[in-house]
Amino acid sequence: MQHIDRNKLYADGDYRFEYVSGFMEFGAEDIAAIEAVAPLLRPIVPAVVDAVYVKLFSYDITKIHFLPRNEGFQGEVPKNLEELTLESEQIKFRKDFLKRYLDKLLSGPYDGRMIRYLDWVAKIHTDTPEKKSKINVEYIHMNALMGYVESTLVGGVLSLKLPEEQQAKTLAAFNKLLWIQNDFFAKYYCTPEPVHTKSSAPAKSLADSINWTTAIGAVIGGLAVWFYKKQQSL
Repeated sequence: MQHIDRNKLYADGDYRFEYVSGFMEFGAEDIAAIEAVAPLLRPIVPAVVDAVYVKLFSYDITKIHFLPRNEGFQGEVPKNLEELTLESEQIKFRKDFLKRYLDKLLSGPYDGRMIRYLDWVAKIHTDTPEKKSKINVEYIHMNALMGYVESTLVGGVLSLKLPEEQQAKTLAAFNKLLWIQNDFFAKYYCTPEPVHTKSSAPAKSLADSINWTTAIGAVIGGLAVWFYKKQQSL
């Protein structure tokens, strides 16, 4: 049985990543599965982005987070929710960010640079001292958003009608990757105390950090495959 130092999980970003990715068994096989379908999924990324923003604009509590000026945006910012539309310049700016994020997930490389990027994506949504903007989205909304992004990606994967085994591996791989991203959000929202004393970006690649066992990704991916087959048989 492997010993895990609880305090180190919250103080050492490298250690935390190795534990989470290792527990999920995210490794070379998962990376290969994502890379194999990336060229097929990339054309639907704009549709995924549009669907995500329609969902975000469906609730005032999520839409309101798009009123503050986004870091790096120099254009005009709407003054209230009524003025804020999906065609607003800052929303176009934010949509481009989400598109680049999804492209990054599909393109890799899946090494230390990717881990730094996933950590940065989580960090910029919180009100940390290092940020210029004051955008601070509560975790409940980020968690819901990640779930919606995953379900949208699952739909995209199912639409490819891949061979059964490849489909299951692909769904499991994306599930694990997005849960790793979700843990980076949890790092900033759910840590017992703000102790990030070491860089969160591990020097190892994702594939080199595997040492534990779980079936979480495979189970959820398998459930998606089962649901798809059931729908086909109706």
